[in-house]
Amino acid sequence: MARLTKKQKEAVAKIDRSKVYTVAEASQLVKDITNVKFDASVDLAVRLGVDPRKANQMVRGVVTLPHGTGKDVKVLALVTPDKEQEAKDAGADYVGLDEYLQKIKDGWTDVDVIITMPSVMGKLGPLGRILGPRGLMPNPKTGTVTMDVAKAVEEVKAGKIDFKVDKTGIVHASIGKASFSADKIAGNANELIQTLIKLKPTAAKGTYIKSIYMSSTMSPSVPVDPKAVS
Repeated sequence: MARLTKKQKEAVAKIDRSKVYTVAEASQLVKDITNVKFDASVDLAVRLGVDPRKANQMVRGVVTLPHGTGKDVKVLALVTPDKEQEAKDAGADYVGLDEYLQKIKDGWTDVDVIITMPSVMGKLGPLGRILGPRGLMPNPKTGTVTMDVAKAVEEVKAGKIDFKVDKTGIVHASIGKASFSADKIAGNANELIQTLIKLKPTAAKGTYIKSIYMSSTMSPSVPVDPKAVS
C-alpha cells in the first residue's frame, strides 16, 4: 500500500470516521482537506439499492446544477447548415457536421458534450465504438438529441450534467470545484441527490440510498448521512 504524504495524513486526520456528516458539513470539510495546487473537482458517489443488470432498475437522468459545474464545458454541435447559427449564438464551441464526423473518425474527441439533431443520428451510428466508451454519444434521454439545439447548448453550458448508475450500483458525478463556497457545493449536491430520489425505480426494494461519499481530486472521501437527505 502506498504511504501517505504529510498533507494526506493531515487531511485524513480531519475526518472523524466515527460519524457521518450532513451535506453542509461534508461540503465544508472537503474544502478544508483539499490541498492540491489546482482547482480540484468536487465529486459525489452515491451507492443505490438497485440491480443495474435489470432494465427496470436502471437509474439514469440529467440534472442542472444550480451553481454550475465550474468547468468550461466544450460543446460540439453536429447540425445541418440551417441550425449552425443557432448553435453558435447559444455558445457551442464547435459547429458543423461532415468535417467533424471525419475528424472523429480520425480519432478527435477533444470535447465534453456532443449535441445533435434526430436527422443526424444515423450518421453517428458508425462512430459508436469511438463515442460510446468516452460517454460522448448523444442520447434523447439526456436532451442531447433535439431540434431545440440552442436550448440544449445553453443548458449544458449552464451546468446540466447527465448521470448513470454503473454496474456496481454507484452514481458518480462531479458537482463543482473546491473554489466554490461550501454553500454552493452543498446546493449542487442536494440537487443531484434529490433528483436521484425522484428517479427511484418502483422495482427497487429495501434501502434506496445506501451510502454517499463526497471527495475532491486526490482527497480522502467524506461519508455523508443518507438519512439526512431522504
